[in-house]
Amino acid sequence: QVQLVESGGGSVQAGGSLMLSCARSGDSLKRDCMGWFRQAQGKEREGIAGITFDGRTTYADSVNGRFTISKDDDNNTLYLRMNNLQPEDSGMYYCAARHWCSVVQLTVPYFAYFGRGTQVSVSS
Repeated sequence: QVQLVESGGGSVQAGGSLMLSCARSGDSLKRDCMGWFRQAQGKEREGIAGITFDGRTTYADSVNGRFTISKDDDNNTLYLRMNNLQPEDSGMYYCAARHWCSVVQLTVPYFAYFGRGTQVSVSS
């Protein structure tokens, strides 16, 4: 089992930045992939960024060039740096994990573990 706890959400104005963190505990790393998902009110959860055990990253088109995913395996922490935030970036942001992964697929069924989320609100 893997436990994931997100933090760092908040309210910002358009053009602002936030850094989300995800603390991981439980099972040891097993060539894990990690990812960030978000869910706007009334919409489905969507994958926006992922990273493999060896540091390869992938992004959804909607955030590519503005968001950066990174991780610190020594401290079991995943990060998401979000720049130039826009109102359409508002929503609940979730951290996700999957064991034994070589290529990230940014889909909900691909990941076995999700955190409870942290809220991001961007005003215009």
